[in-house]
Amino acid sequence: MPRHQLIRGIVLGGNVNDSVATDAKRILLRYGAPIAVLERVSEDHRVEFAREISRTTLADREPRTKELLLEHGYLEED
Repeated sequence: MPRHQLIRGIVLGGNVNDSVATDAKRILLRYGAPIAVLERVSEDHRVEFAREISRTTLADREPRTKELLLEHGYLEED
């Protein structure tokens, strides 16, 4: 794929590279995103959330995952 079309794993135009989307899903599952909820999360949001989580300290990753899902309406408060 020409360099101008592929930048850091994301294809221009909003389509997410399959391996990036898969890794993002794994990260979110690892840090507590319920499978049933994650199925409703768009690929773009999955990647966005996973990037946010990767910049979060280890101790705060699970709570931050829940916060992101709550903030974007994918999860309801207990």
